[in-house]
Amino acid sequence: MIGIYLFIFALILLFAGYPIALTFAGLSLLVGFWIEGFELFAFMPYRLYSIMGNTILMAIPMFIFMGIVLQKTGLAERLLESMAKLFCSRPGGLAISTILVGAFLAASTGVVGASVVAMGVISLPVMMKYNYDQRLATGVICAAGTLGQIIPPSIILIILGDVMGVPVGDLFKAAMIPALVLVGFYLVYVIGYTTLNPSAAPAIPSTDDNTSELIKNALKNIIPPLALIVIVLGSILTGIATPTESSALGAIGALLLAKFYGQLEIPMVTDAAKETVKVTSMVFAVLIGATAFAMIFTYSGGDIIVEEFMSGLPGEKWTFLLLSMLAIFILGFFIDFVEIAFIVVPILAPIAELMGLNMVWFAILIAMNLQSSFMTPPFGFSLFYLKGVSPPEVKTSTIYKGVIPFIFIQMFIVVLLVLFPEYLGFTM
Repeated sequence: MIGIYLFIFALILLFAGYPIALTFAGLSLLVGFWIEGFELFAFMPYRLYSIMGNTILMAIPMFIFMGIVLQKTGLAERLLESMAKLFCSRPGGLAISTILVGAFLAASTGVVGASVVAMGVISLPVMMKYNYDQRLATGVICAAGTLGQIIPPSIILIILGDVMGVPVGDLFKAAMIPALVLVGFYLVYVIGYTTLNPSAAPAIPSTDDNTSELIKNALKNIIPPLALIVIVLGSILTGIATPTESSALGAIGALLLAKFYGQLEIPMVTDAAKETVKVTSMVFAVLIGATAFAMIFTYSGGDIIVEEFMSGLPGEKWTFLLLSMLAIFILGFFIDFVEIAFIVVPILAPIAELMGLNMVWFAILIAMNLQSSFMTPPFGFSLFYLKGVSPPEVKTSTIYKGVIPFIFIQMFIVVLLVLFPEYLGFTM
């Protein structure tokens, strides 16, 4: 039972606020020395070498750099301004624009924090100016900003592909239909809610009657990032390039777009590179700590205990799916998706494979579930990002209430994936 106690104690330390990477690595060293001695870690350097030499994980810094460069070019501002002018004449038009821009940003940048902050700074003041319901406004921004978790090129899909041994390209392909369905349900909810309650999201008076000019300007701002999306994702989906190669194309494409928008300057590129190093270092530090943790957990027999418990449950795979999704959802209230991907998923993946589940489908289920970790109170990162840029009159409790309908929509899509996978592009 040492492995189980190790897992529980790690969760307690994470909930207490201790650094993630140090918690995993420190606990692993202490417990490993206690049960076997430092000889147990003789092969650890080889594990670290294999991590740093993993070509799949090379895509992570490239896609992060691409997203940060595009964020610094003012892409979000241009898209929001264009979309808002197109939809402002109907109730909820700005909320609809925010969701569509969130989908565009997810496919072209994938940086959740940058998306939430950008839309919070730009669209939230305008929504409040025109007396939007604060719960609707904040919920829409958080939901749209977290679409980067499921819409390729998603960092979590790259991590899951590596952890579960599934081709990342297959995950990108499989995520497209569920992601579009999720965006569609967001739009249906907003359109339905604002149609029934127009006072919650009043129409914004248009100052420009030239519709053709509005469409022309919108296309001018949409086509460049759309071209980048087609190049990056198209090269993967058609098999022309691997995800790692397409990430390099994306990084170069982002620099070209920055040049197109007149924002390509050495200080901007330097800042983007520094931020990329910071985020990438965090991911790899967690990965190294999680590798040590997984080694001790497996050595102590924790994985066998979990496997025997899950395999012995009545209902077999359905009970396993219910418990695993419930565990990931509950953990998402308290800890980040990176920790869940590196610690919980390696425990569940072998059991899922043993039960004969489609591993691509199971990975998309996890990714969709993990998306909610950004929005679930009390520690959802999107909630903190938005609160940090919100006016003082927007209370934290308002943001918490605003995201609840969108969390239910996400969970509904997870249920659809479980019950009707064939309608979402999966062959079971």
